[in-house]
Amino acid sequence: MEHDIRPWGEYQVLEDAATHKVKRITVNPGGRLSLQYHHQRAEVWTIVEGIGTITINDEIKDYGPGQVAQIPQGAHHRIENRTSLPVQFIEVQYGTYFGEDDIVRIEDDYNRK
Repeated sequence: MEHDIRPWGEYQVLEDAATHKVKRITVNPGGRLSLQYHHQRAEVWTIVEGIGTITINDEIKDYGPGQVAQIPQGAHHRIENRTSLPVQFIEVQYGTYFGEDDIVRIEDDYNRK
């Protein structure tokens, strides 16, 4: 399955089906994903290790192991790791399309478009 290293950490695709995609994502200490949204999918993030600070639209909240963030299609969202230990979460994408080109970045620490 697909595995990719990113400036903030890494992800591995665990399942890729017509109706959903499942990833295991690790965010390194001090790392954060871009503030982004998607036109064609929603996501559910379940924290399995560490404490992640998750933004969903105007709400910013810390999530720990076992806690779940529901991210509606079109919602502006990101996760960041403000701790000294890695944060790992499982992302379940559902909708009509799961390609990386459905990421619309609003703000990005690494100057990606």
